[in-house]
Amino acid sequence: MTTTQTHQQTRVLVQAATQACLDKKGEDTRILELDPIDSGLSDFFLVTSASNDRQAIAIADEIEHRLKKEFGTYPNSVEGRRQGHWILLDYVDFVVHVFLAERRSFYDIERLRKSARPLTPAEFDAELTAALSAKTLAARSKAKAKPARSKIAAGPKPKKAAKKAPAKSAAKKTATKKAAPKKSAAKK
Repeated sequence: MTTTQTHQQTRVLVQAATQACLDKKGEDTRILELDPIDSGLSDFFLVTSASNDRQAIAIADEIEHRLKKEFGTYPNSVEGRRQGHWILLDYVDFVVHVFLAERRSFYDIERLRKSARPLTPAEFDAELTAALSAKTLAARSKAKAKPARSKIAAGPKPKKAAKKAPAKSAAKKTATKKAAPKKSAAKK
């Protein structure tokens, strides 16, 4: 699998996790596309806020459930679930941070990752749609570029000779005919 395909798969997973955040009423949800220098760490950070610890846990649970159910993907590690102030779900290629609002403002991850490109969920969706559309168009043009085999130009395909069952020897044929009793003579 190429790095472009892997990157697009990661984008699809981030998009699903973002939708889970929005469905559970996560606030100020942002996606940080990390600089390639930081990509050894991860490709994306998904950051969202919750108004209380129960909501933070519910958001994290929904993300985990959705990615497991739809993609068979599990987090590499989960931290902070018990307290619910800052829950971190590490999916290796992307990391989800679910904060209580006051913790988010205190740690200010967006400021710490100044080189990262911040995206709203709508911007992220638009980029992913454009990338997938470009991939589809490239695949279609590649398929059109291949010359189709013309049936008229190539002529009809030669028919394969049917395999015949091996012929029985003449001695075996006559032996089987003589050995079988005639039914009509036996009945009389």
